[in-house]
Amino acid sequence: MSGEQPVNPRLEDDLRFVEKAGGPPRYQDWTEKPVRYFAVVDKQGGAILGYVWAGDEDDAAAYEPRQAAGPRGVNEGGRWGRRLRAAKERGARPSQALVELYGDPEPGGKGRPLPGSLSDAPNAAAVEALAKGN
Repeated sequence: MSGEQPVNPRLEDDLRFVEKAGGPPRYQDWTEKPVRYFAVVDKQGGAILGYVWAGDEDDAAAYEPRQAAGPRGVNEGGRWGRRLRAAKERGARPSQALVELYGDPEPGGKGRPLPGSLSDAPNAAAVEALAKGN
């Protein structure tokens, strides 16, 4: 009698992750085309937490956390991302979603749009650079 246990052949299977199509509708999270954006500020202290941007040409919109805001800025992204997904599900163009979010002075969560911060940028990379540089 041998002291070795037989190896279950299922443990030797090559497992691969294969992403399936579907899921909730989402805007693209990157574009090289022009975008509009606004700053999201902390309701308590007024510090910039991140930026929401959108561009219709590539059907793109996203929240970019401000690096200097740390975890608070990153955590706030979940709320803004959910609001963008809800707008996409309703069929709103990215620019429509941006205006809608910017126009809500007291959304839930820790952040709110900074009045007067709606601006243009050449692309998503410019907003990302802004978020990393502040």
